[in-house]
Amino acid sequence: MTVYFIGAGPGDPELITVKGQRLIHRCPVIIYAGSLVPAAVLEGHRAETVINSAELHLAQIIEAIQAAHANGQDVARVHSGDPSLYGAIGEQIRYLRELGIPYEIVPGVTAAAASAALLGCELTLPDIAQSVILTRYADKSPMPAGESLASLASHGTTLAIHLGVKHLEKIVEELRPHYGDDCPIAVVHRATWPDQDWVLGILDDIVAQVQAKGFRRTALILVGRVLGSDNFAESALYRAGHAHLYRP
Repeated sequence: MTVYFIGAGPGDPELITVKGQRLIHRCPVIIYAGSLVPAAVLEGHRAETVINSAELHLAQIIEAIQAAHANGQDVARVHSGDPSLYGAIGEQIRYLRELGIPYEIVPGVTAAAASAALLGCELTLPDIAQSVILTRYADKSPMPAGESLASLASHGTTLAIHLGVKHLEKIVEELRPHYGDDCPIAVVHRATWPDQDWVLGILDDIVAQVQAKGFRRTALILVGRVLGSDNFAESALYRAGHAHLYRP
């Protein structure tokens, strides 16, 4: 048997990969993060056992996987977004390695990618930003050394901040010295879900906009000049006169 860590995407059931959907339909055991993965993602499954991991702690999840392993049953372990980002799969994988249980990771669409699509923008633009930093706000647990928000913001590139909307006012104050009051910032609430919503503003006015919307959780913060600039160079890839392998 194999445990498949499947990225279900940001919420829209159609944004799961073909491979991920095929495995959900095929696996006899499904363990899914019910607080973040909509039930529609599981439609069409023929599993004998479906478990909502939101109701379990880590040891109970591992016990369920061990039971499936003993019965020779593949497991679809379904996480939101891409499981390699804030998916808490590392701790599960550590146990699986100790127990000799095979696993595979099936990537998914990230919240950052879904949010950029909703905003109709590219997160990397020539002359503006060529890097995207994915991070989270240090709330209940601290960040490792060198990963403070101020340290990351000092690069001035595109930032995607998870788990921080409740602390938006503090975040803005940390970003101001590095980006300036007029830097574009977006807060996207439940990207691709039926009740998705977002606001786009600048550091100087975003707190008031988010307060008016009432966003308190399940929102991604995107910061950077890429969100509000049409003044950038064209890429070399499609530039006339630029030769490459497919266009000598």
